[in-house]
Order: sequence, then C-alpha cells, then structure tokens
Amino acid sequence: MKYDVIVVGAGLAGLTATAELADSGRKVLLLDQEPAASMGGQAWWSFGGLFLVDSPEQRRLGIKDSKELAWQDWVGTAGFDRDDEDYWGRKWAEAYVDFAAGEKRAWLQQMGVRMFPVVGWAERGGYLAGGHGNSVPRFHITWGTGPGLVKPFMERVKAHIKNGTVTYKPRHRVDQFVLENNQITGVHGTCLAPSKAKRGEKSNREVIGDFVFKAVAVVVSSGGIGANFELIRKNWPSRLGTPPKRMISGVPAHVDGRMLEITERAGGRIVNRDRMWHYTEGIKNWHPIWPNHGIRILPGPSSMWFDAEGNRFPTPNFPGFDTLGTLEAIQKTGYDYSWFILTQKMIEKEFALSGSEQNPDLTGKNILQVLGRARGGVPGPVQAFMDYGEDFIVADTIDNLVIGMNKLTGERLLHADHIIEQIRARDREMDNKFTKDLQITALRGARHYVGDKWIRVAKPHKILDVKNGPLIAVRLHLLSRKTLGGLQTNLDAQVLGKDGYPISGLFAAGEVCGFGGGGVHGYRSLEGTFLGGCLFTGLKAARGVLAHLQ
Repeated sequence: MKYDVIVVGAGLAGLTATAELADSGRKVLLLDQEPAASMGGQAWWSFGGLFLVDSPEQRRLGIKDSKELAWQDWVGTAGFDRDDEDYWGRKWAEAYVDFAAGEKRAWLQQMGVRMFPVVGWAERGGYLAGGHGNSVPRFHITWGTGPGLVKPFMERVKAHIKNGTVTYKPRHRVDQFVLENNQITGVHGTCLAPSKAKRGEKSNREVIGDFVFKAVAVVVSSGGIGANFELIRKNWPSRLGTPPKRMISGVPAHVDGRMLEITERAGGRIVNRDRMWHYTEGIKNWHPIWPNHGIRILPGPSSMWFDAEGNRFPTPNFPGFDTLGTLEAIQKTGYDYSWFILTQKMIEKEFALSGSEQNPDLTGKNILQVLGRARGGVPGPVQAFMDYGEDFIVADTIDNLVIGMNKLTGERLLHADHIIEQIRARDREMDNKFTKDLQITALRGARHYVGDKWIRVAKPHKILDVKNGPLIAVRLHLLSRKTLGGLQTNLDAQVLGKDGYPISGLFAAGEVCGFGGGGVHGYRSLEGTFLGGCLFTGLKAARGVLAHLQ
C-alpha cells in the first residue's frame, strides 16, 4: 500500500487529522471533491468562534469560569435523553469540555493562533441555572477569524505535501469504500473535471474518470448536510413543526451529506438524524457567493423580535438567547420568517455579521479598524446590507416602517397600531430602573459585563424616541447551518457499526460524526463549539489511527 491513511474531506477536521498524522511520519492521501481553492472548507468562512473555559482572556475581563460550570451548562443545554444514541455523544462531550478547559488554548497558541481580547456571550439561555445557555461569556474570537484558524493547519499540510508525506488530490469524489476481510482498506471514486470555481462557489460535477486507492485506514471528514435542503426536510423533527418551505443557506453547495449515506451503506451507524442547528436571524446576502447564500446576524439583546403577523415573541425568545427555542416558536406561527425592529443606536452597537468576509477588520488583523468599532457608527459590512440588502427597511416613523415591511413580503399581515402598542408598552418600562419586562432586565444586566458594555450592548433607550432613530426593521429568514447528529464514533474516533462494534479501519472526524460520537451537542449548542469540535475530533481521529497502525 502506497498510503497509510486516506482522509476524505479537506475541511478543518480533515486538515487537523492530516497534519497530525503526517507529523508522525505517516503517509497520508487527502481527497476532496472541491477544487484546491476551497481547501479549509466551511471553517474558512466562519467567524472563528472558539469555546474556551477559564481562559486568560476571561480572567482579564473578570469572568469566573470553571470546568464544573461549563459542564453544568453543557448538559443543561444538550438535554441528552437517548440512552443508546447519546451514549457516545455524552462521553465525547465530557472529553471536549476537558479539552476546552485544558490543552486546547495552549495547543493552538503553539501554532500561532491568538484570540481577540473581548470574549463574546453567545446563547445566553434565559432559563434556570441548570437549563440551556452559557452562564458566562465563553465565545473567543480567533484573531484573523476563520482564515486565521485554518491557516496554521493548512500550512502544516502544505509543508507535508512539499516533502512528500501528504498527497493532496482535489476533484476526487469518493463514492464507496473498499472492504476486504471485514476491514475498510481503501476507497473507490470518480475524478471530476477541473474547475475554475473560486472558494465557496459551486463547482461542476462532470465525471472524467475513476480511481481506487488503498490504505490501512480511512478517515471520513466530509461535513454535514447544511446545503442539502431535501435531506434537511426529510430529517426535520416533528417537535419543530412542519419543515420550512423556504430557507437560505449558510454553507456552500458542496456541504451535501453524500458521505453519510455512503458510510451507512458500508455498515456505519447514523444516530440523531433529527438534531440540527439552524439559525433564525438569517438575511439574504446582497453579494452571494454560493446558491441561496445567507448571512447570520449576530445580534445584541436589545432589538424587539416579532413574528410575521407582528406579535412580539414571549420570554425568553430574545436575540442571542436560545436559537433552537426561537426556531420552535417561529415554526409554530406557520410562517418561515420573522422581524427585528430596532433603532439606529442599536444597530450601530449591536449588529455584527457572522463570517470571515463580513468582518474584514478582524479577518485582516487590522487593530485600527477594530478600535473603530468602539467609536460608534454602523459597521461597514452592516451598512452595505442596509444599502443593498433586500431585508432591511429604514423609516422615520412606525407607520412608514410597517408600509415598507408589508411591501417587502407582499402581504398585509402587519398593522401599525398593533406594533406601536407593543413598542410603547416596552418603552414605558424604560422610565424606571426596575421593570417587569425581562428583556429589559436582560439587556441592563448584560451591560454589567464590561465586554458587552464596550462593544456589544447599546445603552438602554426608548425605541419611539426620535432622538434614537431612524427606525429599522429587518426580515429574518431561517438559515441552514450545522448537523448535530451523524456517524456514531467511540473516543478513538472509530466509526461504529449497527451492532455497536467498531468497523475496522474506518474513522470519522468533524461534522460528519456530529462533532464527536454522533452528537456531542445533544439537542442544542453553546456556540463556539463547532470549529472546536472539528479540531478535537480531527486530533482524536489522528491519535486513534496511530494506535490502529501500531
């Protein structure tokens, strides 16, 4: 055999596994169906958020975190309730929290990865202490965002390509595994025609040949199903209502889930198919790169959130508190969109956009531009959406705002009087330092954290006060993103068969295995855990393969 290991998929998990294996002197064949321009996969497009526990960045901001508190938040969020399907996912979760509180930061720092000093507070929960959400800020932004995180792994792999330890073959699509004597010993596939598609763009599927490659072990790191709307709807859980007729895509077209089905045909077990992580604050990209390209708003807590008929969502469906809970609430309305209503002062401080390309200051590591965020004004990428994006309405009065909102949807579902009544009720609560409106309590509480006060949460104010205007409405779409279930794996990253035993020679890493065990997150995520899950499973897969090769 020419190769020790074949890695299928050149995203962050595949690059991590490849780099670690090659560092140990193993001959690795790295295959990917996309052109070389897309090396790094989805991670390159990400905001670069990483879940860390009791980090120096947290401590400098006065945040008191611990592994015990993080584990409390994880299990309260995951809601593991399937003894069989969740068995390995829970074990991976324990191992991951240990990793996030232990070697993760130092391991990355050795490769030159640095963190932005202000820690974000994602998925704030809004329930009891043992329920969903982060008790403290844990969302660490990579300095350089997604490309900054991908770069050291890509450089390590390219160095090994140069010295001959790694062979990289883009435009090689795996179609099935080679099985000999009850062991996976390679892959069959098709060679796709060369493509000039740039990173993220849809590439052709023209077949120009085929291939067979053999190895002692195969690592599947091919991603999830986020761009495959047919498969998303097929696996949509009844607890979240009827599958949405319209969604936008937060991932490129190549995130199609093919290798899940191929691995299942080879005997691999898929668990937790119905668990997914789709965002509720999606907007259509005015400058799309892939089909149905959507961007997620990373909102501060002040915007008022209304359903398609203009009814304010109940507690705790506030921006940034409970993604899955709000998804369920939206689905129950019978519509597949909702609305933010906010002020100019709110959007200046509270709107960020997810994605490396939407944060040129952080991605480009430009300190002066980053400091500009604290000076006020609408961030450039957000302003571009206000100017060119179809989902933004700006007006001087609620009446004109509602006219624009109804015109955008082509439906007269919204009535100005009904919306004004709800906003006025909220504004009256601003006259005192105490309130019964839990959203106001939450945003005031958020400003006790210095990171939020500096750059994330606007000073509380009345929405209908003209001094804070103009008024802004944003139509929010459902945005596909992550697959929380997948191939069940043990802690050595071996893919398990339907009998619960490992399939010899077959390993998995990243989203294809639910970021570990077939569902490390359970039902919900604490955020910052997807990229970290790719890193951790890639690392564990490499270690598992090395043990297998001995």
